Amino acid sequence: MKSINAVYGACLGRVQRGVTTVLTVLLLLAALPAFAAERTVLVMGDSLSAAYGLAPEQGWVALLAERLRAESPGWKVANASISGETTAGGASRIAGELKRHQPEVVVIELGANDGLRGLDLAQTRANLERMVEAAKAAGARVLLLGMRIPPNYGPDYTRGFERNYQALAEEHEVALLPFLLEPIAMDREAFQADNLHPVADAQPTLRDHVWPALRPLLD
Repeated sequence: MKSINAVYGACLGRVQRGVTTVLTVLLLLAALPAFAAERTVLVMGDSLSAAYGLAPEQGWVALLAERLRAESPGWKVANASISGETTAGGASRIAGELKRHQPEVVVIELGANDGLRGLDLAQTRANLERMVEAAKAAGARVLLLGMRIPPNYGPDYTRGFERNYQALAEEHEVALLPFLLEPIAMDREAFQADNLHPVADAQPTLRDHVWPALRPLLD
């Protein structure tokens, strides 16, 4: 027959193991919100954001993701950019991307291909507006990255193209970076042979150019 001490010791051991198990479960549950709270910046762009001609990790969007991990823990980047994308393509995809990624912030970098093809400015604006409205309706904050096109398209078209971004930002009260390529636009060495797409060495400059406009949207 077991002694009282032996029985007591066995019971105490079971209690201690039970307490340890409960504490372990509680610690795991406490850690879950940190993972669940991870928030997403969704980038909807064209080849300028899709790292055309480069390794994906060299592009400014990938470099932005690295900075977010270092300076804004809990944030990640989903890059839904496609080379050759127009505003019409972005407008057709935005609902699916919003549902897939459920972002807190949406960065829209589209319009360059519309401009280079001389597409109708009113339609380009309507497509961008559809994207802005969809993002806001989903509860996301928006950063619009503006673009400019060469003057050989004529002053009316080039000015109207640039005004599209400014007007949309004002009307919908969203953040605007007027010209994504501004810090490198006049530097031929910053572009690949096609004179359209930035080289790898220029990508950190683009990231640093976007960062001050994006950072306030993360708070």
